[in-house]
Amino acid sequence: MKAVKIKDVLQNGATNSSCVVQGWVRTFRANRFIALNDGSTIDNLQCVVDFEALEESLLKQITTSAALELEGTLVESQGSGQKVELQVEKTTVLGASDPEKYPIQPKKHSLEFLREKAHLRVRTATFSSVMRVRSALAFAVHEFFQEEGFFYVNTPIITGSDAEGAGEMFRVSTLDPKKPALNESGEINYKNDFFGKETNLTVSGQLEAESYALGLGDVYTFGPTFRAENSNTTRHLAEFWMIEPEMAFYDLNDNMNLAEKFITSVLKKVLSRCEKDLHFLDERFDKEEKSKPQLERSPMGLLEKIKFVVENDFKRVSYSEAYEILRNSKPNKKKKFQFPITEWGVDLQSEHERFLVEKHFNCPVILFDYPANIKAFYMRRNDDEKTVRAMDILFPGIGEIVGGSQREERLDVLEKRIEEMEIDKEELWWYLDLRRFGSVPHSGFGLGFERLVQFTTGMNNIRDVIPFPRTPQNASF
Repeated sequence: MKAVKIKDVLQNGATNSSCVVQGWVRTFRANRFIALNDGSTIDNLQCVVDFEALEESLLKQITTSAALELEGTLVESQGSGQKVELQVEKTTVLGASDPEKYPIQPKKHSLEFLREKAHLRVRTATFSSVMRVRSALAFAVHEFFQEEGFFYVNTPIITGSDAEGAGEMFRVSTLDPKKPALNESGEINYKNDFFGKETNLTVSGQLEAESYALGLGDVYTFGPTFRAENSNTTRHLAEFWMIEPEMAFYDLNDNMNLAEKFITSVLKKVLSRCEKDLHFLDERFDKEEKSKPQLERSPMGLLEKIKFVVENDFKRVSYSEAYEILRNSKPNKKKKFQFPITEWGVDLQSEHERFLVEKHFNCPVILFDYPANIKAFYMRRNDDEKTVRAMDILFPGIGEIVGGSQREERLDVLEKRIEEMEIDKEELWWYLDLRRFGSVPHSGFGLGFERLVQFTTGMNNIRDVIPFPRTPQNASF
């Protein structure tokens, strides 16, 4: 008989029917009740075993984390919480586990401890829920763009260009690290390297995606990106996934329309498809918030925040208008902001973004037309020569979640901007070609996937929403 997923058993299982299930033991109590979980759902299936009918050697192998195959009859559950339970008639141990050495016991563990056991933490209720939500989000991302007629493009992981101009990149090289070949100037001679030039892991697929948008129309990338930023905050990873659509013939308004439609569509689908996991994570979020000092608590619960986004229209506000609101706000005047708003042109921090969303407008916000000096070289310059056609989407509890812009399609303006920012023009020869041969207005945006998962699951630390986090001094597993 073929094994059935526990999720299907709990949803559709008919009493008095035979059934085979496979999974890992979450708990085993009174030598009679096994809570079995196979990862398909947050719920365990209660399995009732007649321990007197088992050999003692087999009984000893039924411990927390052991993998079992159980065959029996589904009967009406005597306990609360689920309709059916399995009356076990045959027990097979697929994989024994040493209960003395298994590190994740049926008790609460700290998230810091579980990060040290990243290969096993998915067997806990919290992390299995987070990863099921992550999977549902990823599917919804592809689903949205495919339904909108976009083409999925795989952009290079190894690149010779720095899309963000920040220089915080991981070098890719096959040169001898102890004795690399040097040129006449005493610098590393990358002509002898594998690619014949200096190369790095990509920080963004945007530039390459732009080239494909200017041939296919609407494209998107969804892949790994890397940033060698020596930061140990709860918001930074060295390896993360980016969603980056690029659209030909789109202006900034088109870009904002698509971004709002995209993010609300994805969240609506996850609300309907991950109801049990989100309910569990909502309860967990509430408990975590209650343990914090009053002033640090979130004004909304997890499900409340998600519904706040999908049920409200996004307010569109220029940077200049937002600056005036923040400058004249009570927190700024009473010096409550950690980063005071003093001069036009400052880069807004999370506390400012959250104030606009949670206190002033009480809805998601899209800021646009940012000062040119705090944005990237590829963003289209406005006629005022001070601002660019950039936009950021701001969410409750997290601040900025999406960043995008109308791209600069004018060759002369782009070349001038590249020179001003002292970027190597020769490295971007192919990018400039896009402006020489049939240039059109075009736009795009980027969304850090882990940031979206973090928002949707309520996890405080971004290291807890990716299977194996890569951070400074940490590349285990």
